Amino acid sequence: MASNHSQKVEAIADHADADNDSSHVNAKSIVLSNEAKVEQANAHSLINPKKEITFTVGTNDIAEAAHQIADQKAAAAKAAEEQAAAEKAAAEQAAAEKAAAEKAQQEVQQAAQNAAAASAASAAFASSSAATTASTETTTNKGTFKLSFYDPSVLGSGLGYGGVAANLSVFPKGTRLKITLSDGTVWYRTVNDTGSFAAGNPNQLDVAMPNSQIPSAGVLTATVEVVG
Repeated sequence: MASNHSQKVEAIADHADADNDSSHVNAKSIVLSNEAKVEQANAHSLINPKKEITFTVGTNDIAEAAHQIADQKAAAAKAAEEQAAAEKAAAEQAAAEKAAAEKAQQEVQQAAQNAAAASAASAAFASSSAATTASTETTTNKGTFKLSFYDPSVLGSGLGYGGVAANLSVFPKGTRLKITLSDGTVWYRTVNDTGSFAAGNPNQLDVAMPNSQIPSAGVLTATVEVVG
């Protein structure tokens, strides 16, 4: 089938000058030649269709390696950050425990110091009270007396070791006596008993004392004062 172009050329040739046959023939030849070229081109196109260029999306090894390195660096940075945070928390906990231990030790030391101070203050107060009592204590000197000793438990007495037997006409029961030995030793005793010797020995006292503590001399002399 002739193309539109060839049809136009042929129409032009048909309307050419009738006397000019050579022009008509030339026009016809041109039309036929063009048609042949067109048909040849079409046939070539059918035999060798145009190949479409396709692109396959692949991977870029360099870019992929860069991404992997970046991911590894990010993971390493995160791990380092987590480790630093853990070490910081451990250090803070250790510091807190150390501070608590030091505080507890200080409290123990302070408690010990307070107890020692309280004990010293109590001892000082007791000493002061004793000194005050001694300074305000009034006594009446009754002279020098002989001292003998006995163990109430051996005699079956339950009066204990805080008393002394005396002549009741000289020291009535309940009288508190201050007995000062020649070496300066002082005993305080309360008259709570008497004995058969008292009638004939008004200047003698029989001091209650365990046998294990009775002086080896057996009889001593002492200054006796009435307290109060």
